[in-house]
Amino acid sequence: MTYSDDPRLLVIENRLRRVKNIVPIMSSKGGVGKTLIATLMALLSAENGLRTGLFDLDITDPSAHIVLGIDPSKIQPIEEKGVIPPKIHGIKFMTVTYYSQENPIPLRGFEIDNVIRELLAITQWGELDILFIDTPPGLSDESLDVLTYLRNPKPIVVTTPSPLSMKSIEKLLTVLIEQGIDLLGIVENMVLTKTNNNIYSLCKKFNVKYIGRIPYDPEIDKAIGDINSIRNTLFYKYLKEIFKQIKEKLIYDESI
Repeated sequence: MTYSDDPRLLVIENRLRRVKNIVPIMSSKGGVGKTLIATLMALLSAENGLRTGLFDLDITDPSAHIVLGIDPSKIQPIEEKGVIPPKIHGIKFMTVTYYSQENPIPLRGFEIDNVIRELLAITQWGELDILFIDTPPGLSDESLDVLTYLRNPKPIVVTTPSPLSMKSIEKLLTVLIEQGIDLLGIVENMVLTKTNNNIYSLCKKFNVKYIGRIPYDPEIDKAIGDINSIRNTLFYKYLKEIFKQIKEKLIYDESI
C-alpha cells in the first residue's frame, strides 16, 4: 500500500518521527503473557527515566488497561489536532478502549486493520525514547501489517516452553526474518524448569538473541491491576533483568 492509496500512512510516519525506538511485543499465539510483558516493560522504562509510550493495538481484545488498573471510561485523550494520550504511571498510554469502553469489538480482518491505521494516524506521541506496542497475537494480516506502518521496528517475541507454542513461534520467526525485521530477541515466559534447550536451539537456528526467561509465577494474576503489588512479584523481578538487556542494546545502538 502506498501513500496515494491511503494518505494516513504518511500521517503515521510523521506521528512517529520523534519516537527513537519502536518495540512491538509479539507472540505467535495468545495466552503467553504478551500483554503483561508489553505493559510492564513500559512501566520499567518509565521508572528508568525514559520517555515512554505504550500502544495497545490488540484491537479486538485490548487488555493493557486492565494490567495498569485503570477505568478507560474515566480517562480520555486530549483532542488537539489528533489525540494526545494521557499519562498513566508515567507512561503515555493509548488504547481503543477509551472509545469502546468494555464493549466487544466484533470486527473482521480488514476492519481491524482500518482501526489500527486510524489510531496510529490520530495519536500524537511527541518525543519518546521508547514506544512499546502490544500487537495482535498470531500470524494474522493485522499483526504483520502493523510492522509495515512502523519505522524500523525492533520486535521482542514472547513464547512459552510448551510444544504447541514452540511450533507456532518457529513460523512467526520465519516470517519476520523473511521480511528483514531486526528482532531484539526472544523472551521465554511461564518457565517451570531452569533450562529449555528447545528455546536455545531455536534462537541459534534463527540467529536470534535469547533475552531471558521468566519463571511461572502463580502470584502475578492476583496482582494484575495493582501496580504496587505487581512490583513485588517474582515476575517483575525477572522482567527487570530482561529490561536491562533491552535498554543496553538500544543504548549500544545509539538510539537513546
